[in-house]
Amino acid sequence: MKHTVIFGNKSFIFTVTRMRWAGHVARMGEERGVYRVLVGKLEGKRPLGRPRRRWVDNIRTDLQEVGCGYMDWIGLAQERDRWRTLVSAVKNLRVP
Repeated sequence: MKHTVIFGNKSFIFTVTRMRWAGHVARMGEERGVYRVLVGKLEGKRPLGRPRRRWVDNIRTDLQEVGCGYMDWIGLAQERDRWRTLVSAVKNLRVP
């Protein structure tokens, strides 16, 4: 099933897709590898420069852009209907 929203803004399409995927992964158990990649911290030394962006950082940025600020998005994603309502609201948001 392909969900495409055409507003002329590709980053908006990625935002909706990323939020749908994040909700799916957040409902997985903590023992699953994909979940650990989403919310885990890297171990060991990191290279010089700014820290690399993690998936969870991108999700938080997406939520801030749509005005949801600093919410517990993993807890919200556990309630599938509420998460689906949030993603639908983002999808219907008209961005110039």
